[in-house]
Amino acid sequence: MSAPSIPNLLSLRGSRAGFRGRGRGRGGHSHSAAPNHDTVIQGTDTDAAVSRMSAVDLGYLQDPFAQYFVQNSVGGAVRRLPIINRGTYTRTAALDRLISSFLLGTATQERQIISLGAGTDTRCFKLFSEPNQAGLIYHEIDFPTISAKKLQLVNAIPRLGSIISNPQAENSNWSSTSLQNGCQYWCHGLDLRDLLKDDVKPLSGVRTDIPTVLVSECCLCYLETPEAQGVIKYFTDKIPDLAIVIYEPIHPDDSFGKQMVSNLATRRIRMPTLDAYQDSAKQQSRLKEAGFDLVKSLTIGDIWRKWIAEEERERVDSLEGLDEVEEWDLLADHYIVAWGWRGNGFREWETHL
Repeated sequence: MSAPSIPNLLSLRGSRAGFRGRGRGRGGHSHSAAPNHDTVIQGTDTDAAVSRMSAVDLGYLQDPFAQYFVQNSVGGAVRRLPIINRGTYTRTAALDRLISSFLLGTATQERQIISLGAGTDTRCFKLFSEPNQAGLIYHEIDFPTISAKKLQLVNAIPRLGSIISNPQAENSNWSSTSLQNGCQYWCHGLDLRDLLKDDVKPLSGVRTDIPTVLVSECCLCYLETPEAQGVIKYFTDKIPDLAIVIYEPIHPDDSFGKQMVSNLATRRIRMPTLDAYQDSAKQQSRLKEAGFDLVKSLTIGDIWRKWIAEEERERVDSLEGLDEVEEWDLLADHYIVAWGWRGNGFREWETHL
């Protein structure tokens, strides 16, 4: 299969569009880039929401909140390629497993999740809708325009407002701090690069004394490498019991990777860290260098084979069938989930992942 014929997970659009990996409104860019680059990156969140909705509509995922983050179009619902839907499913299953394991291991104490470049992510709604959820402090950080849109939806849609209730706004931030069983939600309207400034104000509501997981799903990859390192350092300097989960593309130098980078360039998108962390070894090394004592990683292909039970794989296969096995293998092996941790609160990761 020639490189130009390979579909790109991050850049395909429309009814043949791609599993771009929830890039969301978050990251950064070279200051020599086009002035609207931030806007372009924020637009990838629309792709993410549509891909998630496609996977939900076809039965890959159960997410009753996805519908609220997709604008209705004249042509009706967008249906992604089967390999794209499988990719969305597998990535979501991986993040769900890591976060569920963390929450299980800290069920008797307060704990915290900080989602970088959260965009239209619905995980906070799913977690807070669980009746036994307790002691969870959930933060989302994204550009002010993205955060404001999320607040508008929470205020406008009763189902969302019943979960994150009575939101209080202050400047570009908003929060709901009196949720069930001691839970809290904080949304920070902030460019992540601002965390690197000397005069940056502390993030409201962030606890430094409880186990915390940072989540970056195709977020830090849009920053320049020193900026991405600096954002991680902002949190490692403050929180002793800390973990991180990163989902990003890898292998930019083989035929598929080169086409992926080329396709992104046509949309004026670049991922600076893709050159710095090209494979699993380098992804793990970055986490070690950032101060995480234990690190692991799996490609999306590995996760499909190792983490998804055979019966569940059969169920997913039955939804549409998959003729493009070679294409799936390529796609799945060019995306990685890497995670690392230090301190207390991550025993489940040590023993069950």
